[in-house]
Amino acid sequence: MPETKLNLIAGDWLAGDAEIENRNPSDLSDLVGHFTQATPDQLDATLDQAHRAQAEWAACGLERKQAVLNAIGNELMARAEELGTLLSREEGKPLAEGKGEVFRAGQFFTYYAAECLRQLGENADSVRPDIEVDVRREPVGVVAVISPWNFPTATASWKIAPALCYGNAVVWKPANLTPASAHALTEIIARQDIPKGLFSLVMGSGSSIGQRLVESAKVNAISFTGSVPVGRGIAASAVQNFTKLQMEMGSKNALAVMDDADLDLAVSLALNGAFGGTGQKCTASSRLVVHEKIHDAFVEKLVAGARAMKVGHALSDGTQMGPVVSESQLTENLAYVELGQSEGAELACGGQRLNMEHEGYYMSPGVFLNTRNDMRINREEMFAPLTAVIKVASYDEALATVNDTDFGLTSGIVTRDLARATHFRRNARTGVVTVNLPTAGTDYHVPFGGRGESSYGPREQGRTAAEFYTTVKTAYISAGVPQG
Repeated sequence: MPETKLNLIAGDWLAGDAEIENRNPSDLSDLVGHFTQATPDQLDATLDQAHRAQAEWAACGLERKQAVLNAIGNELMARAEELGTLLSREEGKPLAEGKGEVFRAGQFFTYYAAECLRQLGENADSVRPDIEVDVRREPVGVVAVISPWNFPTATASWKIAPALCYGNAVVWKPANLTPASAHALTEIIARQDIPKGLFSLVMGSGSSIGQRLVESAKVNAISFTGSVPVGRGIAASAVQNFTKLQMEMGSKNALAVMDDADLDLAVSLALNGAFGGTGQKCTASSRLVVHEKIHDAFVEKLVAGARAMKVGHALSDGTQMGPVVSESQLTENLAYVELGQSEGAELACGGQRLNMEHEGYYMSPGVFLNTRNDMRINREEMFAPLTAVIKVASYDEALATVNDTDFGLTSGIVTRDLARATHFRRNARTGVVTVNLPTAGTDYHVPFGGRGESSYGPREQGRTAAEFYTTVKTAYISAGVPQG
């Protein structure tokens, strides 16, 4: 039996009152490990210690913070193959994606290491004589980070890194589906020169530990990535304490393919956006809005490309799409396949559970045709390797279809027309817009977030992160009237 991995509670590695089993979705006979579950009392203790540690950390010099974040980032990048393999083993994404995610997580830390030295305030003359004004940002306090399973290292890192950069303490509750990656990152952070209890790992269920965390008056800010229903619940709990909120939630991203598009490029972008990460991305291209003039040719190439994709074990050479993360997710995905067909959509390929060499949660990439934008498969986030083609007669209809959603995270257009691309970029009602690129794939040094039900609160990533992880203080200083 493997050793049970512990939580980091108030600076100490402690067992909880229960544990969970973590298995490889590519091969259910492969036990990744056992992971303890935190208790409510442990959560309370770690929050108390986090407040003490945060005050000490806030008073530390900027170069010490910079050194800590650099050390974390450099270790992640140096160990990208090892930790990426672990990530792919427990989450199911192909190995190249797993290694790339860990390396990118390291870049988040080194980026915010540099930001430690760029924390510049502002000053101004008051409208009153002989008074100066000083405006600067201070840490918000203790930040609860609640991260998802689909990017278990990267998403957590783009929250944890700025939180530490700007002088906060962090209490992290990762998703229970990917505890190994969370524990590995915590081990790296815990070895650094930080105050005891500044960073805590509290693995546990959302209904118990997660709910108690968001209800706690000891939490000053909550950064959450997950579903809209969970986000609504967090908001309802957090408002009782007026806790600062940042939430990235659902999406229904559309890629618009125009009649002048490079057809091969458009198909490549659609396949990448729809099926990368097994479709388990908040930026996935789940709606393909295609101009009628190239619709048939596009569909022919798209279906052929989907059928040709190699589905396999996440760690096997040549795998283009790994398994779904869990049995419950696979069951939900297959239910959407049935729903789409019941709504009148044609399933051109895929959408079936696959029997492979290793027992796991494998599914073939599916393409729906003849769909309408009012179908549930085009209104609800499926989080599955499924995409739906919507035929439109014009650019104007395409733009209207892209914008006809409750969400607003990412959208994209494939076109050779600069004027059309510019109009789309300015009029697509999403937080992120791409031109001749997949809807999935963003940089770490610029803002990320959406509109509508996709996001709530300040943007993540880049310098914009300071809006959430700090609070503004305005000071007025009178030097008095000079004497003599």
